[in-house]
Amino acid sequence: MTTPRIARSAEFLAASTALVTLFATSPAEAAELPVVTATSETAALYDDEAGGNSDADDPAIWRNAADPGRSLVVATAKEGGLRVYDLRARLVQSLSAPKPPSQDDAPGRFNNVDLVSGLRTSAGRADVAVVSDRGNDRLRIYRIDPSHRGGPMTDITDPSAAPVFSADQAEINDQRTAYGLATWTDKASGRTYALVSRRERTRLALLELVPATGGTVGYRKIRTLDLPSSFRLPDGTSWSPCAEPGELPQVEGMVVDPATGTLYAGQEDIGIWRLRADLTGKPVLVDKVREYGVPGTYDDGTEECTPGADPGYGGKRLSADVEGLTIFQERDGDGYLLASSQGDNTFALYDREVSEDNEYEGGFRIGAASDTLDGVEECDGAAVLNAPLGSRYPRGLLVVQDGRETPEVPDGEGGTRTATGFKFVDLGAVVDATDM
Repeated sequence: MTTPRIARSAEFLAASTALVTLFATSPAEAAELPVVTATSETAALYDDEAGGNSDADDPAIWRNAADPGRSLVVATAKEGGLRVYDLRARLVQSLSAPKPPSQDDAPGRFNNVDLVSGLRTSAGRADVAVVSDRGNDRLRIYRIDPSHRGGPMTDITDPSAAPVFSADQAEINDQRTAYGLATWTDKASGRTYALVSRRERTRLALLELVPATGGTVGYRKIRTLDLPSSFRLPDGTSWSPCAEPGELPQVEGMVVDPATGTLYAGQEDIGIWRLRADLTGKPVLVDKVREYGVPGTYDDGTEECTPGADPGYGGKRLSADVEGLTIFQERDGDGYLLASSQGDNTFALYDREVSEDNEYEGGFRIGAASDTLDGVEECDGAAVLNAPLGSRYPRGLLVVQDGRETPEVPDGEGGTRTATGFKFVDLGAVVDATDM
């Protein structure tokens, strides 16, 4: 079941395409970026009743230390739940999202996923996947054990886990709920946290993951932080991105650099923020989207934003939305922050070093490898692992969401089914193409 609120947001997102396209990278600019191709892709997910309302969103890569060639990719499929793939992009396990408390309530909807190695539980240490359940405004925690007979993933969420942001089920149904997610283990204390953003709001929450009875895992809220929703421009005027009335510029893509405890948060219509993962201190805007500062007028009748004249205050490398933040770690401490520039189907690379002020280092595109293995468009989530993964990926792996899977499949009503999926890219090819 899709709630009216979700339906309205989907319509608004589609109607906003004109604004995004206006500021997307020109063909000449995009052509200057190096192009890599995927080595494989998952079977398409279909966001309709026949497909279980499955919509690919965010991946994470789990490395099997005992047998790297048998590592796994854990990925969210929204109402379709959770998918687990092997390194050939073949489905290993599918887990359903929780059912709604009643037929009038919002269903479970898995948005983002991140991993924790060696999390302390009452049953011992465990590798786990942490998922934001936007439909129920909760986190869900899954133990990863490839030897488990029923599949490598087992739900170990504390049944008493409370909503992250909502006071009651009525608020949950409004779907201003847990959205983006990143995990972080504080080296000083050894405590593990999840950082969670709130849909259609600028709020971030820091939640500590805590052991519960019977080997389950719960969480408790430590603090919250609100990013700005309006901005003072160089000409002295105040600006907020155009949006449906009542909505604020939300964050989805997030990642924590484990070496420094630095959180990078992608405020979709604004840019990338850098701040302490404990949500103390002052956030710094690392880079802006091209659309930053552009006025827009929302039309209730058409549910579209009409952009005004560009005052020229935006960035040069990102086209809204900013999505899919992930960290490429090198052994010597160097590396890169990778971001999906969803509006122009490119990926941007920034220096990982805060001392270098996260300087822009270049970018790339993922093009079509063949007629059947297409390129990546409208990427929503990404994960990179710079470590050997057997003979197939000896130099590591990049997994990205593909927001427009091809070839298109007819829906039987004169249109096509909405199809998404995940692409697997040899990280060595990305390094060679970009001189990383």
